[in-house]
Amino acid sequence: MEKKLAGWLLWLALTIAGVGGVMGTSHGTDEAHGLLVVANQVDHTLLLVDPVARREIAHVIVGVNGHEVALSKDGRTAYVPIYGNSGVGLPGTDGRTIDVVDVAAHKLTGTIDLGKPLRPHKAQFGRDGLLYVTAELANSVDVVDTKAGKVVAQIPTGAPESHMLVLSPDGRRAYTANVGAGSVSVLDLQKRALITVIPVAKRVQRISISNDGSRVFTHDQVSPRIAVIDTATNKISGWVPLPDVVYASTPTPDGKYLLAVSDAGKLHVVDLKSLHVVRSLEVPRSANVVTIRPDGAVAYVSCLRAGKIAVVDMRSWQVEAPIDLTPGVDGSAWEAGLN
Repeated sequence: MEKKLAGWLLWLALTIAGVGGVMGTSHGTDEAHGLLVVANQVDHTLLLVDPVARREIAHVIVGVNGHEVALSKDGRTAYVPIYGNSGVGLPGTDGRTIDVVDVAAHKLTGTIDLGKPLRPHKAQFGRDGLLYVTAELANSVDVVDTKAGKVVAQIPTGAPESHMLVLSPDGRRAYTANVGAGSVSVLDLQKRALITVIPVAKRVQRISISNDGSRVFTHDQVSPRIAVIDTATNKISGWVPLPDVVYASTPTPDGKYLLAVSDAGKLHVVDLKSLHVVRSLEVPRSANVVTIRPDGAVAYVSCLRAGKIAVVDMRSWQVEAPIDLTPGVDGSAWEAGLN
């Protein structure tokens, strides 16, 4: 009994002192036990990254090039659309597949052929269990049954270069950012039809949606501002003025802020009530994707050319030591239960 009591007291002392594991760190919650799943478009890999140890623990070779990743509901399977070896609107190879990765086993287990060259890019699971993926060369969004491994429908976007998409929380709508067209398309997922195309700017990049689905945000690539679209009217309801042009954004889990990142290496925190920047943080250059841990305590920013994942403690708004990887880190997702 005395030995058990002594052992328990030692464990308690070590935990309080921070020696007993992540509970003693600044990120001490159960959420810290997840993994970052990151697409690296230069190395043609899918990376599994331990965010606490700040290191890669495994990687899987995928096609040329995978930019984004979507996880199944249970987190066990990753889907990587294989876009091709160039940028939006530029000459290069035209991908036509989605690679399927067993996250726990760290291996490629299959490929879904979309039937023709499409440059598939952003993929997201809907409430109906189907996978929605932008099909850039077809000016559409493909609807994929991952169990059957095939495309079951194609929804037109009415605009070229439909590069990124978000789905509404109720699963009824999809919104695509059409890069060169400078517009946002609104899709009815039940009718699988185009509702409207909203002109925004000369050129836009990426898209995000508020937690309640009432507003969609896309990023002007000519002027330093974010367009705010009212999803009830499908019209621009306002603009967020910015210190510089931003590339991507994502709302915080509590719905209070929008985190917007720029190629110049800035993370701007936008108050979603006032629609103004309330603070700006320095991160590595070429910041292009923000993934926030589900508990809202930490944000991870993929910095493509720098080959780093910036780590931001969102309780103190401090930028911590980055996770050093290799150039090409791009789309990422949070996996909560396999490690």
